[in-house]
Order: sequence, then C-alpha cells, then structure tokens
Amino acid sequence: MNPALSVIFFTTLSGAGYGLWFWWALDGFGLGLGRSSEDVLFAWLLAAVVGFVLVTVGLLSSTLHLGKPGRAWRAFSQWRTSWLSREGVASLLAYAAFVACFMALRWNLTAAVPLAAAAVALLALGTVCCTAMIYACLKTVPAWRQKLVLPGYLVFALHTGGLLHAAVYALAGARPVLTAPALVILATTSLATAWIKEGYWHAIDRIQFPSRAAATGLEGFGNVTTFERPHTQANYLTHEMGFVLARKHSARLRLLALLAFAVLPLLALIASVLLPGSAVFALPLAALAALAGAFVERWLFFAEARHLVMLYY
Repeated sequence: MNPALSVIFFTTLSGAGYGLWFWWALDGFGLGLGRSSEDVLFAWLLAAVVGFVLVTVGLLSSTLHLGKPGRAWRAFSQWRTSWLSREGVASLLAYAAFVACFMALRWNLTAAVPLAAAAVALLALGTVCCTAMIYACLKTVPAWRQKLVLPGYLVFALHTGGLLHAAVYALAGARPVLTAPALVILATTSLATAWIKEGYWHAIDRIQFPSRAAATGLEGFGNVTTFERPHTQANYLTHEMGFVLARKHSARLRLLALLAFAVLPLLALIASVLLPGSAVFALPLAALAALAGAFVERWLFFAEARHLVMLYY
C-alpha cells in the first residue's frame, strides 16, 4: 500500500495525543479530590494543551488524504456501519468530555471532574480502537486482518502518550517526576510494543497469498498467467495499492523502529531512575524517540501491506 504521509501523521500524532489524554485524565481523579499542588496543576494543564494540539493536528492531517477535504463532515453520518464514521463521532465526544472536564474545574464542581476525566479516558481509547478497526476490518488486505493490529494501536497510543506525559511533567518541574508505578507502566509498554510488533511482523511474513487462478475464479483450469496489463499506464489502483518495499529495506527499518520506540525509551527510563537529575533530559528524549519510532513503524504498517487487487496485475 502507498504509505501516505498524511495518514501516517494522523495515526501517529493523534494516537500519541489520545494516549496522553488517557494519562492526563487519570490525573484528573486526583485533581477532583483536591490532591494537587501548584506545580502538578501546571503540569496537568500543560499536558492537556500538548494532547489537544497532537489530537487536533493529527485529525486535521487525515483530511489531506481526501479527494475533497471540504466534504469530510459527511463521514459522520455512517456511524452505524463505518469504523471511519465511528472514529469521527468518538473524536467529537472526546473533545466534548475534554471541555466538560475543564468547565467542571472552572465552576468548582470537584465531584464532576473525575466523571468527566473518566469519560475522556474511555473515549480517547475508544477513538484509537476505531482508528485501528478502520484497517483491521479490511479483508482485502491480509496484513491488516491480523489479530495484533488492534492491541498494537492501543499499546502504541498508551506508550507514546505515557512517555509524553512523563516528559511534560519533567519539563514543568513537577515532583515527583516519575513515580514507581509510572516507571513500571512505561517499562511494560516499552516491552509490550516490542513484543507485539515482533509478533505482527512474524505473522505478516508468513502470509500466503492466493494464486491468480483463485483470485479470478479460474482455479482448476490450468496455469493462469497475465496476458497483458489491464491498463496501458499507471492508475489509482497501481499507485495506491501497488507500492512494493524491498525485504532488505524492510528489515533495516524494522530494526530502526524497534530501537527508537522500545529500546531507547527503556534506556532513558533506567537513566532517569539511576540519575534523577537527568530526568529533565532523558524523559523528553524518550518521548521524541518513541514518536520517531512510531512514525517509522506506521510507515511500515502501510508500506508492507499488500492489497489482493494487485493479483490482477
């Protein structure tokens, strides 16, 4: 599949933004119960802004892949049958819950803050699930029908969002920068992303595509070959569905992505524990490395996927 940068930016940035909103929403429980200091409150507000920017930029970038971006609003009408439409509805509800959380704080409705925060957390993860299902429901792309696609999207969102959350708190000077539970969670997500992607890559490398005979319904009538191409020049299908990535380049990019989104963040987390003073540098570096690795991983997600329509070419 053609790895369109607009879709890659969308899935990477919005996933990280929703992941950040999830951890930010969990902090909202403490704020609602009055367990907050000024530095923590500032970090919490800063995390909200960073998450909002990532989510918004990611969603806006997704419209660049549309033939007529001005008609993107029509996607909301098909929520009964379309995961794309459900994603749009969920994203709007997440925005609404996000605003409700701030309004509850503004009006000193402390009892309502945890409820609004819980809604943000659930809707953020729900939106990521809808994004994953846009691809996982496509039977014509075997690489996307893998059972690890949905958990992969979720874990990457929690991983990149969690690292961004820790980086924001470190830069804001909130104390403690990295609690023991947060360290365990981020170390676990680092390992989980590596485990899931290794499993996913192993699975798609073993996919057996049907023959041209089976694709054309001529199986059993002898050897079916292509007499001539269906078109005399490139068209939409060959451009969007016919992208091919060499195996040697795929292996190098997989290793690069793995080092960036899993290994480097794990080393940075260890450094921030052994040398607490380095957290203000190590944690932002870990977040940036994870985002870069997620970008490469998402590029591979599209570049390595083969559409069955190419059997006709």
